[in-house]
Amino acid sequence: MSTSLSQEMDRVRRHSPPEINDRIDADIDMTVQRYTGASPEVLSRRIDELDREWDIERALETNAASVALLGLVLSRMHNRRWMWLSTGVAVFLLQHALQGWCPPISVFRRLGIRTQGEIDREKYILKALRGDFQAVLKSS
Repeated sequence: MSTSLSQEMDRVRRHSPPEINDRIDADIDMTVQRYTGASPEVLSRRIDELDREWDIERALETNAASVALLGLVLSRMHNRRWMWLSTGVAVFLLQHALQGWCPPISVFRRLGIRTQGEIDREKYILKALRGDFQAVLKSS
């Protein structure tokens, strides 16, 4: 993987407090330890769960769209000042696109919402435990 792509994927981690990243990493390690020695069926169920887990980007986009729409509806029904809510959401999304961070990211990270890279790390360790890569190792 190229360095620039790797750095782009780690933007959220880079802008998250180290204690949050450490807690998420520890949670991944504990999950992997819990599934070590599990049957392929149990591992497959957990991998399926990980395929459905929302990453931080999806959570941020859903939250932003919901709050922006709420601001629009409230501005139409009650007071035009509610448009500032939608404007704030747009500013946060722009900040996230440019810097990889915005205030809601801190809240989501503290709630344990992970990046796609963190989800993938757990998933691929579980796939290795399930034996998915044995054929690749044998052909090397």
